[in-house]
Amino acid sequence: MKLHFFGCGSAFNPAMGNTSAWFEMDGCLFLVDCGETVYELLMKRSNLREYRQIYVLLTHLHADHTGLAPTLMKDKPGKMYMSRVDYAVLEGLMVGEVWKVSDANFIAEGFTQEQINILHSGNPARGFEPECFFDVEELEDGDVITVGKWKFQCILVPGHTPGQMLLYQREEQLLFTADHILFDITPNITCWVGTADSLGNYLDSLVKTRDIPIRTALPAHRKNDMNVYERMDEIVEHHLKRLKETVDAIQQFPGSHATKIAACLRWSMRGKTWEEFPLSQRWFAVGETIAHLDYLVCRGYAERKVVDGKNAYWLTMDGALCKSKLDCIWKNYRAK
Repeated sequence: MKLHFFGCGSAFNPAMGNTSAWFEMDGCLFLVDCGETVYELLMKRSNLREYRQIYVLLTHLHADHTGLAPTLMKDKPGKMYMSRVDYAVLEGLMVGEVWKVSDANFIAEGFTQEQINILHSGNPARGFEPECFFDVEELEDGDVITVGKWKFQCILVPGHTPGQMLLYQREEQLLFTADHILFDITPNITCWVGTADSLGNYLDSLVKTRDIPIRTALPAHRKNDMNVYERMDEIVEHHLKRLKETVDAIQQFPGSHATKIAACLRWSMRGKTWEEFPLSQRWFAVGETIAHLDYLVCRGYAERKVVDGKNAYWLTMDGALCKSKLDCIWKNYRAK
């Protein structure tokens, strides 16, 4: 099996191309993810009608991974695969139900209706969605996809999305890490409608992944330039640091909503202040902040109340004690 790759860009940087892996076998094409730029690049390389079958594995629901999948597969023989969990969420997003609840949540966390209206057209998470819903073969954790002599195990890793699915080739110890493990940026862990603790789920998924023998890790964005186990450790420590920053912000500004708390945290935005952030980036940052607040609330370290129609947060204990308790929990997430 000879793997080929398209793109190495960030999620919504078409100039660098959405990342996708593909290989050919026995007259068939197997493709991992299909963002907005993949179809054009693939068409330049080959005539899709020459393939007997086309198989597309969509690792998760985000538009930079699914955006052109139905276009690619229109009138083509083959099938698409996606986790059952993310497929259900994607359907809710595309009919608008999930977005309505999400918009209301962000307004409760400090966004204005005017900002939400701007994001309806300016949020790349919406702008690159598939043009129509599509059929897939739904996957569960542990399912195996067979392509010729190759078998790929499906590994469910909720966190980045509620049902992200990794592909693992056991004999080669090859793992397609999707957006679960990235190497020069940190995966976006945000709040999801219907999910109480995205961050807790993500950290548990990292512990699960650490037990897998991995010789080669292939991320869905940018490059892999370090040991995958060391990178998992870095990500775990990043979230402990972010939680402690969140605790400090709540202690300094008790009764604040997530947007006010997010403005107090450190973000990698090339030296820009919070006020200079593009609105779409503030939306992503507040989503991450909510995920960290949810983590604290779920463990009883913070409480959420509704005050004048907005969510407000308070610590349930002294900040130093809260951070000490987080240090104790983190022993469960670190490599043994």
